[in-house]
Amino acid sequence: MRNTLALILAAGFASPALAASGPFVSLGNTDFVVLISFFVFIGVLFYFKVPGMIGGALDNRATGIQSELDEARTLREEAQTLLASYERKQQEVQTQADAIVAAAGEDAKLAAEQAKVELEASIARRLAAAQDQIASAEASAVKEVRDQAITIAIAAANEVIAKQMTATEANKLIDAAIDEVNTKLH
Repeated sequence: MRNTLALILAAGFASPALAASGPFVSLGNTDFVVLISFFVFIGVLFYFKVPGMIGGALDNRATGIQSELDEARTLREEAQTLLASYERKQQEVQTQADAIVAAAGEDAKLAAEQAKVELEASIARRLAAAQDQIASAEASAVKEVRDQAITIAIAAANEVIAKQMTATEANKLIDAAIDEVNTKLH
């Protein structure tokens, strides 16, 4: 608020119409003095080669900006090259990963087939072992039945012979058996 009030007062009291008085080409006329001061200032600037220095500074600045732009362009090209390299590497890695997955799938298939073959062989061995056990059990049962039949037949023959045979016939059979053993042993 204070700044605006100061600006309004300065604009109202400082007027160029009041500053210029008298003939134009006189040191009393402020416009003429300002014009001469301006030309002297411009002359001093040219004497000390300020426009050349400003131009040189601007040229240096332009050269610096151009070199920064060139460096940025070079960095951008390097970044694009690096990005392309990484994309190629990523593609190669993706290809390798796909190959590994495919190989693992094939290995899994082969392992499954091998396990299937081994399972079938194991089942065949167990089936053969079971059939052997059944045959052995069958043979054992047949032998047991035969033994039982022989035991029963011997018992029946003993009973039949015991009922039909007399003591003299038994003594004759014993003597005949002893003679037969004697002849066979000697």
